[in-house]
Amino acid sequence: MTMQTHREPDTRRNQPPLEGGRIELRDVSIVLGSGAARFEAVRNFTCSISAGEFVCILGPSGCGKSTLLGAVAGHLHADGEVLLDGEPIIGPDLDRGMVFQQHSLFPWRTVLGNVAFGLKMRGIGAQERRARAHEIIHLVGLEGFADRYPAELSGGMQQRAEIARVLINHPRVVLMDEPFGALDAQTRQMMQEFLLDIWARIRTTVVFVTHDIDEALFLADRILVMSHRPGRIREEVAVALPRPRRVDTVTSEEFIRLKRHCLGLLRHAH
Repeated sequence: MTMQTHREPDTRRNQPPLEGGRIELRDVSIVLGSGAARFEAVRNFTCSISAGEFVCILGPSGCGKSTLLGAVAGHLHADGEVLLDGEPIIGPDLDRGMVFQQHSLFPWRTVLGNVAFGLKMRGIGAQERRARAHEIIHLVGLEGFADRYPAELSGGMQQRAEIARVLINHPRVVLMDEPFGALDAQTRQMMQEFLLDIWARIRTTVVFVTHDIDEALFLADRILVMSHRPGRIREEVAVALPRPRRVDTVTSEEFIRLKRHCLGLLRHAH
């Protein structure tokens, strides 16, 4: 099975303004566990993410990256303010789609059935949801695989289907928790390029958690580098590398300079 990778120019500057997707975290602290197992995962975390921005949260294992993402998703309680377009986030909602490292596709449903499932739960008729699902399946390069089951797909294709299942709801924000971490190096690079091409078209806000410096630099407009637990922002790193980004981006002088800088930040992340 071959995966199709889009090779289209970055068209984001020609797109109309976004309708929402600005995230604000103000003095956010998150405590997990109870009793003797209670601990502070995140402390006094403050940042703003603009609508349509691609931000990576980078940090050592256990620093609270995924915990922060859970708070933005509405799955975890946080002290402080967690806002989407100025409104408090008080629980999960389809305007914030979540993609994890391991796909959560239903094994008994085809790609089409998985992608259309959210629309079915919202009461949208069969004809409309099939049409919309086919559009998204085409967008993510899985045309010809709509009738396949997850077990018949490669790991990268499963993640494409997972991303399609999120995008069909037109979320203002896509939250990604190390979604390519389980893939081999070649497939991971292909998926990173694929994600950037999709982002150039849909212009949604993306918050992407990773512990991989190369991945963060390749993807992001800006990187929030976190300290060890309790997680705080150690530094915000602007990534001014030109787009579209391709394989040769990682050999540029600016990429190497930024990588050295991020390595230094993580080495002294306490």
